Amino acid sequence: MKIQIINGPNLNLLGVREKSIYGDSDFATYFESLKVRFPEHELSYYQSNKEGELIDKLHEVGFDLDGIVLNAAAYTHTSIAIADAIAAIKTPVIEVHISNVHKREEFRHKSMIAANCKGVIAGFGLDSYRLAIEHLIG
Repeated sequence: MKIQIINGPNLNLLGVREKSIYGDSDFATYFESLKVRFPEHELSYYQSNKEGELIDKLHEVGFDLDGIVLNAAAYTHTSIAIADAIAAIKTPVIEVHISNVHKREEFRHKSMIAANCKGVIAGFGLDSYRLAIEHLIG
């Protein structure tokens, strides 16, 4: 299977920012461990802090791959445009979050994209990505 992981704004700072919420591991190291764990599957990784670039990536991969694992970060709670992009593509998308967004600020409790995703996984740290991949590969 071919699976694309897409991370949104500020997730390039994992391992540096708010370690009490996001942990002390950077995503590049974690992504390498995912490739080792799932060697029979083709995993790709993309990160951008820009909403339009995330939408462009969804359009680019959303018709050819087997699955997308998306952590839209703060755009989860604000972006109707990303929600529309997910609705427009054929590839199933799983929304993931490192933290349990429902234990955080009230504005984080509402996802604008969840209704267009196959499912949502939140609160398991970086392991949320592994859980999403395991679901996609069945």
